[in-house]
Amino acid sequence: MVFIKRALDLGINFFDTANVYSAGTSEEYLGRALIDYARREEVVIATKVNGRMHKGPNGAGLSRKTIMTEIDASLRRLGTDHVDLYQIHRWDYGTPIEETLEALHDVVKAGKARYIGASSMYAWQFAKALTISDRHGWTRFVSMQNFVNLLYREEEREMLPLCRDQGIAVIPWSPLARGRLTRPWDQSTARLETDEFGRTLYAHTGDADRKVAEAVGEVAQARGVPRAQIALAWVLQKSEVTAPIVGATRLEQLDDAVAALSISLTEEEIKAVEAPYVPHAVTGHA
Repeated sequence: MVFIKRALDLGINFFDTANVYSAGTSEEYLGRALIDYARREEVVIATKVNGRMHKGPNGAGLSRKTIMTEIDASLRRLGTDHVDLYQIHRWDYGTPIEETLEALHDVVKAGKARYIGASSMYAWQFAKALTISDRHGWTRFVSMQNFVNLLYREEEREMLPLCRDQGIAVIPWSPLARGRLTRPWDQSTARLETDEFGRTLYAHTGDADRKVAEAVGEVAQARGVPRAQIALAWVLQKSEVTAPIVGATRLEQLDDAVAALSISLTEEEIKAVEAPYVPHAVTGHA
């Protein structure tokens, strides 16, 4: 609860969660905190649907049945009658995208969501979804929550240009590469040692990734600021990015996130942190 209060005090008003995070308890805690500390109209609440919530064929995915069930469950846990942004949490290969989009359109028309968004997928999939929505006059995705940071820049090839062309807000997840950009490369943490998903994201590019992290450290040292501020400033300088999704486990991490807004990296600094990058296998979509 104290993290929510601190975020609000710093001027943060966008809060992102998902039905699948901690089996729904993330939504419950967020809802309780916002009721205690903020007026509903002053905050933007975003949640997601797709992840498995229970056993059986209707316990996950983006079918009409699942979407209609899960939006009501999310609203109950959040303690609100609507969310501001309802996002599909990856692509559902088992459900026709037309069924998903029409169901999301009906969720918006019912007043249960103000806008809809998407998360990591291939650019061709996102373009297909936008085209189908336009063809049918259904509610259009307004945001893309994708995987963007200095250690994973593959979204610069197709997804970011598509979002720029279509006027889609980009709200990247893992902008600090799950903490890898915030500390010396050899410094271990409990999260690093137990983060199986994180290991899959950076399993084959360790040498190049280390050089990027070291370059971030050098720029941060020269400026006299924490590494996190430099890594976030790099994400923020991208014209397509509206705001990164920052997950904080310490209060000072919220301070770093806000401080990054005041950092404008020079061309030389950007070149320095980008130069060691090597192409990565596409990941984060599943």
